[in-house]
Amino acid sequence: MTTAAPRPFGYWTATALVMGGMIGSGIFLMPVALAPYGWTGVVGWIVSIAGALAIGWTLARLAQAMPEATGAIAITGAVLGPLPGVMVGVAYWVSVWASNAAISTAATSYLAAFVPALNATPLTGALAAVALIWLFTLLNLAGAKLAGRVQVVTTVLKITPLIAVVAIAAAVQISGTTALPPLPAPGTVLAGLGGAVALTLFPLVGFEAASVAAERIRDPGRNVPRATMSGTIAVGLLYILVCSGIVLLLPAADVAASTAPFQLFVERFAGVGGGLLVAAFAAIAALGALNGWVLIQGEVPLGMARAGLLPRWFARVSARDVPVRVLLLSSTCASLLVLSTASASLAGAFAFAALLTTCSSLWFYLAACLSALVRRIAPVAASLGIAFSLFAFWGAGAAASGLSLLLMLAAIPLYWLRPRLAEQPA
Repeated sequence: MTTAAPRPFGYWTATALVMGGMIGSGIFLMPVALAPYGWTGVVGWIVSIAGALAIGWTLARLAQAMPEATGAIAITGAVLGPLPGVMVGVAYWVSVWASNAAISTAATSYLAAFVPALNATPLTGALAAVALIWLFTLLNLAGAKLAGRVQVVTTVLKITPLIAVVAIAAAVQISGTTALPPLPAPGTVLAGLGGAVALTLFPLVGFEAASVAAERIRDPGRNVPRATMSGTIAVGLLYILVCSGIVLLLPAADVAASTAPFQLFVERFAGVGGGLLVAAFAAIAALGALNGWVLIQGEVPLGMARAGLLPRWFARVSARDVPVRVLLLSSTCASLLVLSTASASLAGAFAFAALLTTCSSLWFYLAACLSALVRRIAPVAASLGIAFSLFAFWGAGAAASGLSLLLMLAAIPLYWLRPRLAEQPA
């Protein structure tokens, strides 16, 4: 019989977990990818945020309806069966530690503005990224409560550059010094919408953090839905304003060629001195996201093991209720992923890890929405979530979607190794 996990997180910490998981390195690089899309990127943000809200509401309602479950991954296994639960859960777990590889790489890139030696060679950058992964692994080994406090502080700090860009963009528009480009024809928007949605989804991944870690949240039936919806709406609105401001107020060619679009924007309209300040806050954003996702990379397999979906080896915890084995394994996988791309630039390593993240997450979103339909929970939101997930798969292309499918199929051996449901560890 498993011991119930402590619930150290209240509403504000749960909201910080959602916002902290979403506000990371992705948004600070996204204007470069969206520059060719122009106004289509704005529509892509709207579609992606609407899809995230539909899926987020579905996940929250599932957690509300099944409070005894050890997180959203365990719910999909309980509803769809152990084999789909293992496949989807492992795919999502891969997306989490792959995201940590991407975030740590991006954080190293931002920190290189202050310590250029970090970016001297690809291997140097990779080793620095690995060091960041293990720094936050050690922090999480100290217990979820301490990690949660760090998450609240870093979330407050990393919102600052987003608000600064919004303020500068508003001032530019009020002054009338820079005009927005004309609206495109509807046919042009529709032609590029799939690609724009696939791109804008990556920075939004993390809205499900409260549902995944529901076992750690007090009064999950009330706090998980509130934290999920309020965190997603707040971050989504910031993302539209920030990213669209950079893309629409600067020449598209300049943004597309930049390696630091936030710094470029601030320097263009507020002077060179703001560039390093933006780089500092970008580093804080990435480090805060890394802290939150290191926590989640332990919670996902732990919840699955406690639900009987993974071998009970994954369910062992320390005296502080920390899944030490799983954290060490996950951080080792993330480190190997970083080192495997050490021959590429930091930007190339980030892109590879980001690709591995987004499509793997989509399988979890799709399975959660299907679970909700089976249980007749939030049917409208679940149906919208399914439609959005399929559209995002299409927009991501065959290569990324196929890679995520292979990762999911690789989880089948774990299904056969899982213990019997009655053999839960004490």
